[in-house]
Formats: sequence, structure tokens, C-alpha cells
Amino acid sequence: MERLSAAAVKGETGPERPSPFSQLVYTNNDSYVIHHGDLRKIHKAASRGQAWKLERMMKKTTMDLNRRDAKKRTALHWACANGHAEVVTLLVDRKCQLDVLDGENRTPLMKALQCQREACANILIDSGADPNIVDVYGNTAVHYAVYSDNLSVVAKLLSCGADIEVKNKAGHTPLLLAIRKRSEQIVEFLLTKNANANAVDKFKCTALMLAICHGSSEIVGMVLQQNVDICAEDTCGMTAERYAVACGFNLIHQQLLEYKQKISKNSQNSNPEGTSEGTRDEAAPLAERTPDKAECLVERTPGE
Repeated sequence: MERLSAAAVKGETGPERPSPFSQLVYTNNDSYVIHHGDLRKIHKAASRGQAWKLERMMKKTTMDLNRRDAKKRTALHWACANGHAEVVTLLVDRKCQLDVLDGENRTPLMKALQCQREACANILIDSGADPNIVDVYGNTAVHYAVYSDNLSVVAKLLSCGADIEVKNKAGHTPLLLAIRKRSEQIVEFLLTKNANANAVDKFKCTALMLAICHGSSEIVGMVLQQNVDICAEDTCGMTAERYAVACGFNLIHQQLLEYKQKISKNSQNSNPEGTSEGTRDEAAPLAERTPDKAECLVERTPGE
């Protein structure tokens, strides 16, 4: 390999973290695999959902509910990761800290959403957990809720002050991530909440480009209703229309042409004495000069 991980360059050991583009960032991964000696009694009881055992331990001695295991995880992290709502309620009622960070800067709320434990997430949100803490990948709780396609939790987080425009290290806002996931309901909801439809990721790919490259004419239609810049270019020099042609999405390409004609007509109606001749139909030339990098939006990696 020509590229070495940052850890290798620094002489550090240990597995390299996945990039922000990887599904491993959002889905349950091996970070919570139990290794011998990692956990103390409180963590074991929480991970197994043994609320009765935790209560007995609390009665016997003064216990630090926020004590971390070998990988910085608390009992609340373990309860959330395994979906033990009864244990979460017990720990919250006993005033444990809600926003302790694990080894990847994830809060118990993030872990609950990453592992799709909605009941645990709701308990934490209702108890005042911070929805805007950022993990090592730049994700917040909203990113995890979007990735899990959980509209109700996305709505609840936003109602509790979650930032709708925060970008992760891949440059994805919750809206851009929802588009990549083809989550039509969440995209529609975020747009009604005034999410920025002109946001771009780290490669300057717009919401419209992402919708096109993921083949969703429905989402393309939603984004076009937001009066987006259809002529914007990404770092490959590609426009939304060129992606539609290159990917062979004829229906979407027709949507874009109709949108351009509508804009041109509206412009002429608003300035009937103007000298502009309107936008030239570039469909034929586009088909002839489609670049080799048509798939770069879908497949490119952060190092490219």
C-alpha cells in the first residue's frame, strides 16, 4: 500500500479506524466485544440487564455509577448497547452522568442509536442527554438516528435542540446522510425543518448530486423544489446533470432538463425585455463528453 495509516506513521499499534464513509462508523461494530478482564461487576450486570443485581450492589456499598471499564465505557454505555431499558432507567434515576464518552467519544445516547435501541435512546433524550456531542468521526446523535432510518428519534432530537447542519468528517450533514441512505421520509422532514439543501460534502458534492448518484428521482424532486444551484461543480468538475447522464438515469436527467426549462421560462417572464437567450440544451454534447470519473461520487474514498 502506498498510503500508511496515521497510527503506523507515528509508530502506534492497534487497528485503524474506518473512514467516515464506512458503514462500520454507524452500525454496531466490534468496539463493544467483551474481552476477559475488561469489565468490572457493575459493567457485567448492566450488560446482562441485571437491574436487580445492580440495586443489590448499590445497597451494599457506595458505588461509582460512572466508573469506566478498560475501554472507557460506563455501565450506562453497556446497558444502552444491549437494549436494557430497565437498567438505563435505574442508572438515570440514581443520577449517573449521561454524557460520559467512551473510547471513540461516543455517549450512551449515540451508542443506543448506533445499536438501534430506541427505548433506551428515548429515556436519555427525555432525561436531558446532550444531542450535540461529536464523536471521533464527527457524528452526532442525529447522524446515528438518520443512519438507522429512525424518523421519530430524528424529530425528537431536533425538538431538543440538536444541530441540523453539523457535518461529520466526511462533510455529511444529517440531510446529506439521509440522501445517501435514500431515506425519503427523513429527507422530506429535514427539508421542512429548513435543512440547507445547498450543503456540500468534503468533495463539494451537493445534495442534488448525491440524490442523483443514488438513483432516487423522488429525492431529486424534493431537492429541486428548494431552488438549489443546479450548475454547481464538485471537485471532479462534475455537475448534477453530467452525473445523471453518466449514470444513465434518463428519468432523472429529464427531471433536470424540465427544471432548467422552468427556470429559463420564469426568468424570461420576469424580464420580458431582457436579451438573454435562455439556457442551451446541453443533453447531446453531455452524452458525447461524459468523463471517465462518472462513478467517483459513489465509490471515492477520503484519500482520493
